Amino acid sequence: MTTDTHRAIEAVWRIEAPRLVAGLARLVRDVGVAEELAQDALVAALEQWPTQGVPRSPGGWLMTTAKRRAIDRIRRDETFRRKVAEIGRELEDSTPDIGAIVAEDDGIGDDLLRLVFVACHPVLSTEARAALTLRLLGGLTTGEIARAFLVPEATVAQRIVRAKRTLADARVPFEVPQGDELAARLSSVLEVVYLIFNEGYSATAGDDWMRPALCEDALRLGRVLARLAPREPEVHGLVALMEIQASRAAARTGPAGEPILLADQDRARWDRLLIRRGVAALERAESLVDGEPGPYVLQAAIAACHARARRFADTDWERIAGLYEQLARAAPSPVVELNRAVALSMAFGPEAGLALLDQLLAFPAMRNYHLLPGVRGDLLARLGRHAEARTEFERAASLTRNERERTLLRDRAAACDQPPRTDRAR
Repeated sequence: MTTDTHRAIEAVWRIEAPRLVAGLARLVRDVGVAEELAQDALVAALEQWPTQGVPRSPGGWLMTTAKRRAIDRIRRDETFRRKVAEIGRELEDSTPDIGAIVAEDDGIGDDLLRLVFVACHPVLSTEARAALTLRLLGGLTTGEIARAFLVPEATVAQRIVRAKRTLADARVPFEVPQGDELAARLSSVLEVVYLIFNEGYSATAGDDWMRPALCEDALRLGRVLARLAPREPEVHGLVALMEIQASRAAARTGPAGEPILLADQDRARWDRLLIRRGVAALERAESLVDGEPGPYVLQAAIAACHARARRFADTDWERIAGLYEQLARAAPSPVVELNRAVALSMAFGPEAGLALLDQLLAFPAMRNYHLLPGVRGDLLARLGRHAEARTEFERAASLTRNERERTLLRDRAAACDQPPRTDRAR
């Protein structure tokens, strides 16, 4: 029972931590203090739930517990007496509703959105903004964030500590910026929202292939941003990209939660409503583009190519390869080149993709990136070089921290003696 309870606590924490920190930050106006209070509530749950049982409203229990800790902290500061009374009145309700506490009352009044903009404040470096927001809103560990950025875990830990200290010292207001300041901070916010979505779409670690709650949070934040900045093509591009990617969710896992890759997915299970929403957002974004499209518009166009293909064999890989070439110019990175290599291999043969992959080995950050050997294994298998493919799949399995993905890669390594099949895309 204790083990089951601990698993339940971990699951609840993954879902509720971002909302908990956001709601507390609105009250105490300090993200560092809010995170400490949330952690205190988690410790209380670990102490009490194994003997008392998981409460009917675990999120509400955590928020109530954290608010009581906030009262104790505030009482130690005479200048916050008024806030003590305000928080105390909120706690009079014996059945607190976590949904009501953090509900989106309008386009601006969203605690999670406010927290994103606080974490993306210009006083922080771009790297610190992304790392802090993933920590606060994504509920990710420093190790998971480090893998997302392909940097050492110690580097991410230092960024987060320094970022919280900087925000506290600067007394950054807990609010959504307006006017010119909103436009200036939008780019880093979009980056962070997309990183959160990606962690939900393909979890970097743990037992689950996907973390749908993160995808839902990112989608909701993206839709709110689209209302805040209706003339920004990249905002609509990001929303389009997330809508279309999210449309595949039901088809990406099997009955036991095992991953199903793009080539094997039942496209009848793709959510056509989300695809229509995504295509509409893409058309809106493209109508607003003045000059060359930005990275999110281009990625949404790539996703739309997949969505429009009723069968994997119908995919317009030449167009996708061309879009990745544009994306490589707009936002050059080895990860973009990795995806371009997949598209080239599908459009022009595995040799074309393999030639580009070999160039990526020169990037130090890619040497321990599990998707590189995973893709190499794909292409080598298609070329009939099965022994080499097995080695690559085994290396990829040793590098990933996601158990579902590790099992998938080991299965593919074991299958290398079988006839080669079509390329597998995520």
